Amino acid sequence: MRRLEVAIAARYLRSRGSTRMVSLITFIATSGVTVGVMALIVVLGVMNGLQHDLREKILVASPHLRLLTFGEGLRMDAWREVLPRVRQETAVVAVAPFVLSQGLLSGGHDYAEGAYVLGIEPDTGDVAVTRLPGAFVRGDLTFTTTRDDVDGGIVLGSRLAERLMAFPGAMVTVIAPAGSRFNSAVGAFVPKYWQFEVTGYFETGMYEYDNGYAVLPLAAAQAFAGLGDAVTGLELRLRDPTQAPLVGRRLEEALGYPYRALDWQTQNASLFSALQLEKLAMGLILLLIVVVAAFNIVSTLTMVVTDKTREIGILRAMGLSAAGIRRIFVLQGAVIGVVGTALGSGLGLAVARFVDRSQLIRLDPTVYFIDRLPVRVDPVDVAIVVLASLVVAVVATLHPARRAALLHPVDAIRHE
Repeated sequence: MRRLEVAIAARYLRSRGSTRMVSLITFIATSGVTVGVMALIVVLGVMNGLQHDLREKILVASPHLRLLTFGEGLRMDAWREVLPRVRQETAVVAVAPFVLSQGLLSGGHDYAEGAYVLGIEPDTGDVAVTRLPGAFVRGDLTFTTTRDDVDGGIVLGSRLAERLMAFPGAMVTVIAPAGSRFNSAVGAFVPKYWQFEVTGYFETGMYEYDNGYAVLPLAAAQAFAGLGDAVTGLELRLRDPTQAPLVGRRLEEALGYPYRALDWQTQNASLFSALQLEKLAMGLILLLIVVVAAFNIVSTLTMVVTDKTREIGILRAMGLSAAGIRRIFVLQGAVIGVVGTALGSGLGLAVARFVDRSQLIRLDPTVYFIDRLPVRVDPVDVAIVVLASLVVAVVATLHPARRAALLHPVDAIRHE
């Protein structure tokens, strides 16, 4: 592009005399691109942050993959034979049996609370199946008790412990779904009561776990659920969590019926699908801000063409080609797009970083599962936003640039 065309485009972008209204509209168009790009980057960062934060919180107490069985009830009897076969899978880092049931907990008051009762092997090592050992506020997964009149130790989620007023050293009564016996004297089934000492509590940051999970040693959970030597299934930790569906299919083929795999993505598919759909919808809606800014670019350049018609005619008469006139106005629109996109990108990244670092926006964990609004900017999303913004800005220049290029020199000079 010739230096003359660049100089003319720069002159048309500046405010001089009667062109002040044109320059104001240019400022508005640039601001529109800036706001649109900034909003897109921040909102896409929020959606990415929600997905990433939820995934991390889910995987604190949930394994990458669970191996279960078909049939009545969730129980796996031959788990000791299956365990070494699962360990042969190269993608598996750790594997352990687990028991999952439900119970009614009471801290000795008139208040009782239903909860999931999870039984796992005591594990505080570096290669645990989940990251639960690192989420303890007090205590750990050794379940060490200080009393002799209890059936063992139990650890609770932090919110569950607060509601039951049951902290380390306290005793809780748990009603088991299994083991009920018929009492002929009262003509009803009498549930079995278990006494456990609270040996710790954990806080994962995931409301579902902190609010409704209690953890027992595997042997105690087997007795509590009435499974005998059986377990609910096997929990697996993988080298790459995103490969969980593929590894699950391989294990199903290798083990055959009645074994089935349930990966963390499938288990939470509806939640992540909703977030992905919302991200797409919000991105398309906010892209309309950039499109509106593009219409401002069209109106700005159209006004410039109208205001500079005589100058365009003189330039054509002096030998400047129609292509040169077209390049002048394309360059104007491109400058508006580049400046607006650059400012919007910088402001968007700054706002996203500030919101994430300051934890400015708090959320209700009972609704959103997490307690703050996380922001995680994806470089790919930023690149797509920048590219889309520049393309829209350049496309917006084509009509007014073509109109300017088609002006006849004589008619343009005579224009009043």
